[in-house]
Amino acid sequence: MTMKKLIAGNWKMNGGLAANEVLLRALLAQIGAPAADVAVCAPAPYLAQLQSLLQGGPVAWGSQDVSAHEQGAYTGEVSVAMLRDFGCRYAIVGHSERRQYHGETDAVVAAKAQRALAGGVTPIVCVGEMLAEREAGQTEAVVKRQLAAVIHAVAHCTSEIVVAYEPVWAIGTGKTATPEQAQQVHAVLRAQLAAATAHPERVRILYGGSMNAANAASLLAQPDIDGGLIGGASLKAPDFLQIVAAAH
Repeated sequence: MTMKKLIAGNWKMNGGLAANEVLLRALLAQIGAPAADVAVCAPAPYLAQLQSLLQGGPVAWGSQDVSAHEQGAYTGEVSVAMLRDFGCRYAIVGHSERRQYHGETDAVVAAKAQRALAGGVTPIVCVGEMLAEREAGQTEAVVKRQLAAVIHAVAHCTSEIVVAYEPVWAIGTGKTATPEQAQQVHAVLRAQLAAATAHPERVRILYGGSMNAANAASLLAQPDIDGGLIGGASLKAPDFLQIVAAAH
């Protein structure tokens, strides 16, 4: 059985109670029975709202981060048990913005992925190279290093993670990875997963660098691209629905 594709929206630090309700109701009104799995990852204060509006429907929900710690004196952190209380199925870990602005190392990202899995939440593990790294021919080495840390931490549970390749140079820069460039990196990640788990085909590898309504179909047609982690386009119901429709 082939895995369904996964289209996950990452709202980043956007949203508000009223705007979220309009967006989610528009999604629910038009999404029908999607061929792909669909999720939205919202800021933590809105997880209760997502739970109340989305429960029992075709759209799952998740968080944009999770603590590497179980509980305790970690002011401002949100634990996986808290995410479970609000019905989260996914947690994004190691997004390039967390790595860049919050100093998250490969080891921290790996610990978060491991903690999410242990708590019954699927981590969407982000990997990706900066522009300087790509220009220096280091793309493969960088993404393999980032993923290796997570594989080492989650060990025999590797087949239960989701991976998202997001070239940092293609986020808000006007540069976009071509479907061929994206596929090339996805194939590298798939080979790395194949060496680490007996079921690499169970791991969905999403593309997360400015996927939008215009380019989604050509990216999703690539053999190793199993979905998308959608930023800006996930805040507009028509755009997000068009991407979902392209994932079959």
